[in-house]
Amino acid sequence: MTSPKNTDQWIDKAYRAADRATLEATYDTWAASYDADMLLTGYLHQAVMTGLVCRHVHNKDAAILDAGVGTGAIGSLLNLMGYNNLTGIDMSDGMLARARERKCYADLQHAVLGEKLDFVDRSFDAVISTGTFTEGHAPASAFDELVRLLEKDGVMIFTISTAVWDEKGFRDKLEEFVAARVLKQVEVTPLYQPMPYSEAEAHVTSRVYVYRKIL
Repeated sequence: MTSPKNTDQWIDKAYRAADRATLEATYDTWAASYDADMLLTGYLHQAVMTGLVCRHVHNKDAAILDAGVGTGAIGSLLNLMGYNNLTGIDMSDGMLARARERKCYADLQHAVLGEKLDFVDRSFDAVISTGTFTEGHAPASAFDELVRLLEKDGVMIFTISTAVWDEKGFRDKLEEFVAARVLKQVEVTPLYQPMPYSEAEAHVTSRVYVYRKIL
């Protein structure tokens, strides 16, 4: 039986993974109980992300890349809202297997954020990423590929922990794109606690950023 303490232990393992192989193995093993475990934390990222996609992506047939798809929970919510052209990528085969069970993604691929992604330029009208830009996970350099894959006038919506925004170079990376007139920031949410019921993580705060590609 899952418990809040058990969930906190999984989160700690993921944050403290010594290398990519360990992180992959952690998520592969966690995949079976991940959704139930995260519900116990009062996990808010998925609801906030779904609302922002509905606000900024008006075409329900838009090609959307879910970068760090996990178990595909976001895809299920977006599917319910009428979005039906979803592609997902993740580094964990265990998570991808759970996402496939949902049958709401047109394509799911094993891929690692921060490495070259196997899509042509401007493949997607929107790129979303939920919970991947946090401690010990995807690096700021991942945005080079995500921006490459985004169509002109497309939107990029992502959650990011305030703990890594400055410290891990995310602010600098996004400001480079803005200065180069490649991206324009169109919305930033207030700070919120993505896991308010987690004893270990309740203090953690995040924002969701929305950028539009203008070049």
